[in-house]
Amino acid sequence: MAGGVGSRFWPSSTEEKPKQFLDILGKGESLLQMTFRRCAQIVEAQHIFVMTNKRYRNLVAQQLGEMPTENILCEPSRNNTAPCIAYAALRLKALADEAVFAVVPSDHVIEKEEVYINALGQALDFAEDNAAIVTLGIKPTRPDTGYGYIELEEMAQVDSGVVPVLAFKEKPDKETAQSFLEEGRYVWNAGMFVWSVSTLMESFEKLAPEVLQPLLRDAGKFGTSEEQAYIDQVYPLTPSISVDYAILEKATNVHCLPCDIGWSDLGTWASLYDYRTTGVNENVCQVKESSIEDVSGSIIMMEDDRTAVIRGLQDFIVVSTEDSLLIYPRDQEQELKQSIGRIE
Repeated sequence: MAGGVGSRFWPSSTEEKPKQFLDILGKGESLLQMTFRRCAQIVEAQHIFVMTNKRYRNLVAQQLGEMPTENILCEPSRNNTAPCIAYAALRLKALADEAVFAVVPSDHVIEKEEVYINALGQALDFAEDNAAIVTLGIKPTRPDTGYGYIELEEMAQVDSGVVPVLAFKEKPDKETAQSFLEEGRYVWNAGMFVWSVSTLMESFEKLAPEVLQPLLRDAGKFGTSEEQAYIDQVYPLTPSISVDYAILEKATNVHCLPCDIGWSDLGTWASLYDYRTTGVNENVCQVKESSIEDVSGSIIMMEDDRTAVIRGLQDFIVVSTEDSLLIYPRDQEQELKQSIGRIE
């Protein structure tokens, strides 16, 4: 899935080029390219599909030249993840109705790639052998209030294999998150799901037919040259709803594979800071030339090889792009989205 805007990473992430297309880690490849490379260790390039917004089709094609362009599925509108996944499943059904597939976000970081690949393979095998929905759950390391949680039937042991899910929990307050951590039966919801086409279709038909019905007016169009024109017509008629609300929170056949894959969703500048914090005074700097003095606990990103001279900041976010400048207290980042909304 590569259709989001990543508004919390403004001004680097914009409508024109969202964060999944950026080298946000300074490693020479975008988050999307990193995700593709991981998937290509499991399946061949022609079996990888990217769901994105129509305006990003060329960006995907430019960054993923190894993948067939017909595997870029383009949403004409942003209707959240349930219609997105339903569309992908209908394309796959037209190609191979017995297919088993994984849905992964394009903008997450996974440090333990070998562990991740093994876990995803285990989840794919389970989904192939069982009429089950499988999600990867991340063993929590802190009482984080920024993630949704998954309640498991038993203790969340990383090597315990696939276990049944009891419930999905919304982002909790600090006290609740602490209780989840202490109880030991909860994992973070990483938004990575595995299922067979047939199991997912049955789930939509039973639990969220309103998502599927607009897309099935002429299902024979999927996998043909007429697909995009058809999707442009019917996709905007689907409701805007997440797959969590539409399917996962209602289904009784959901299982989870707890794992430790070095995962971060990099949802905000603060999460990038937490991920990359090293060096003098706990600063994160991506600057070619700089004079930075009496600065601590800050993230400083300068695009286009700009020179930075900064002094006397503590716990700030400083990001300079070609046409925008962000200087914001790191502990107030939750208000950034509203600030951007006012100038837009």
